[in-house]
Formats: sequence, C-alpha cells, structure tokens
Amino acid sequence: MIKNEKIKAAEVHVTGIHGEDLGIISTKEALAMAKQLKVDLVCTSLMSSPPPCKLIGAGAAKEQAQQQRKREQAPKLKEIRLTPQIEDHDYDTKKNQAERILKAGDSVQFVVKITGKEGARAKELLEDLIKELSDAGKKKTGIQLSGKQAAVQLDPL
Repeated sequence: MIKNEKIKAAEVHVTGIHGEDLGIISTKEALAMAKQLKVDLVCTSLMSSPPPCKLIGAGAAKEQAQQQRKREQAPKLKEIRLTPQIEDHDYDTKKNQAERILKAGDSVQFVVKITGKEGARAKELLEDLIKELSDAGKKKTGIQLSGKQAAVQLDPL
C-alpha cells in the first residue's frame, strides 16, 4: 500500500472520502487536498495509468491494510479434544470456545478419545456439536471413526 508522498506518478485518478469521483488531477494537488482534509492519499493499484487513489482517514488506511492481510492468510486449524463422558458445563465451554474460533475465521477440529465401546456416544456427541455450531461453521469432513478416536472438522461460514 503506497500512500502520500511515496506516490511517484505525475497524475492520479482520485476518489473522495465518501466515494465520489474527483477525476484525474496532479499528484501535488491531490496531496494538498489530502492535507487540507487531514486524510491520507492511498494508491489502490499500480497496474493502471493514471493510478487510482483514494482519500482515506488516517486510521482507516491502516485498518484496511490489516484486514486485507488477514484475508490473505490461510485459516488455521485449531484442535479441541473431548471425551465421551464430558459434563454439561465442560461441553458448553468447549462449544463456546469453538464458536469463538470459527467467528475469528479459523477452522476447528473436534477429536473425541474413545476407549472400549464408546464409539456410538462419541459420534452422538460430535453430531450434537455440529448441530449447535451450524450458525458459526459448516462441517468440512464427515465424522471419522478410527480406532481410538472420532474426529470432525468444521470450517467457518
């Protein structure tokens, strides 16, 4: 993101603070306008001539850059471990934790450790979690029962 004096083009196509088109003007005039309005002149693309620029509030430009970086990052996969004999309070805590992770944009993998004949209870537990978290995420994989664990992955909506 190039802003203010770092823009080297002679002319820029300026968009105002509220999205209005101000046309093609010299970079010096655009910078003077930005200083007068106490905002930043931010170049949005260097691929066209003249480059398109926007007048953006000082804090908003930084925030916009952070959001763009966040969108570019791949979602992380967080694992939450459970047992089939989980108590109600612990279940709610794990569910809330998963909801927070999904709303932050990361994926969640639930893993239920199985010993003996707890496979049916583990599958039931995971189905309940998927149903309750349907507003925050959707399942990427089906419930996978393998040996000593049952697992399912939820991706954010």
